[in-house]
Amino acid sequence: MEKDIVNFALDYAQSKAVDYAEARAQNTKHEEIVVKNGILDAYVSTVDSGLCVRILAEGGLGFASTNKLSKDEVRAIVDMAYKSAKLARRQDEIAFAEEKGVKIKWDVEQKKKIEDVSPEEKIDELMGVDKSLATQEIKIPGRISVCEIDMAEKYFVNSEGSEISSFLPKIAAFAFITVVENGKPEQAFKQFGRSGGWEAFEEWKMTETLLHEANVLQRLIKEGKSVKPGKMDLVCGTEVTGIASHESCGHPIEADRILGREMSQAGRSFIYQGGPYWIGSQIGSDIVTIVDDPTVKNSYGYYKYDDEGIGARRRFLYKNGKIHEFLHNRETAAKLGTRSNGSSRSTNYDREAIVRMASTFLLPGDWTEEEIIADVKHGIYMKSFTEWNIDDRRFNQRYVGREAYMIENGELTTQVTRPTIETSTKTWWSTVDAISKKIDFDAATCGKGDPMQGIPVYTGGPVIRLKEVYVK
Repeated sequence: MEKDIVNFALDYAQSKAVDYAEARAQNTKHEEIVVKNGILDAYVSTVDSGLCVRILAEGGLGFASTNKLSKDEVRAIVDMAYKSAKLARRQDEIAFAEEKGVKIKWDVEQKKKIEDVSPEEKIDELMGVDKSLATQEIKIPGRISVCEIDMAEKYFVNSEGSEISSFLPKIAAFAFITVVENGKPEQAFKQFGRSGGWEAFEEWKMTETLLHEANVLQRLIKEGKSVKPGKMDLVCGTEVTGIASHESCGHPIEADRILGREMSQAGRSFIYQGGPYWIGSQIGSDIVTIVDDPTVKNSYGYYKYDDEGIGARRRFLYKNGKIHEFLHNRETAAKLGTRSNGSSRSTNYDREAIVRMASTFLLPGDWTEEEIIADVKHGIYMKSFTEWNIDDRRFNQRYVGREAYMIENGELTTQVTRPTIETSTKTWWSTVDAISKKIDFDAATCGKGDPMQGIPVYTGGPVIRLKEVYVK
């Protein structure tokens, strides 16, 4: 990392009439392995380096980036960002919430360093997963496995005196499987992700997880029964709890979305000033507390400082059933009269940092999963989902089960085919009356912004019960 050129960018920016300036450099080593039906389809290894500057001047905000690390090029992008800020001539001037400068260096420990594992070893690991799937009695004619590795080194400085160096290695895997039984196909997708070293690959137990999915799909084809529509208890597995927490709490609580910045790209939020829902509004039952926490150790959304140099902390989004806190960057915090809570992230040096989630999940309760199921007289256990969608205000939504079972008198019985719940955010969280003690996480990639930024996150949480909801 060429820190001198980054410091030069900041110094040059500060020589102008700026209210605030920052420079952020990133060097990312990326590897990608793709295996399709036992064949190595691709191995990619790249390095991408560059820096960006952001300038606040005369109420406008300017951003520019480059991958050419010369002084002439740096002067050019600083001039461009400064000119953009001045030419904005905004009626509603942009300001940043005040912060103190921070000088720190942080990284993530690797038990088994990714750099010490050869490409051949990584390929063999992924090929081994595919081979295990291909040699089962279950017919899995469609198998796609992908492994992605990103080792990101960053250096951030700003006009408030911050100097933050970081190294964040992340490893992910994706798998698509198609099971065919009696000429009928069913499909499943699983994503794995972690911050840290190659030890993640062993911890995931990919083969075991995918074989379970294959068995579920086979039984679904052979034995699955349709649900008789009606009101009943719905027990949701951690995967379903996770996607609901992410979509119907995390996204609508993003302050830039609340203020309308996402309006023309992905919609607004059901939360807005002057509307029926704001800070303190009841949105769920008293036992519902959903947090977003970048500090969950080794999580896929882990970081210690965000891309505006703000320290990460747990954010309480819904607390005891009430809207409690928004996800903020420095701009939205200033507009709403508060402080940033470290929610500003970018995928690369050539993308502006925007408000993002990290690890969004429902806090655990005091039931066991077995106790929740045993307490249901008639209902559905939707352990995982095959489909979800939600409207552009993040209020009306639909979830369709993949692995799901009838519950009769406290016992799991028949496997059911695609049970579906269509409901609202308020109804979903208001009907939660039981939450398990144990929580599990799933890795995901959250898309947002224009240009699109797909950023690593965790979803998940405990098993929950929704009391007397309509399922079809």
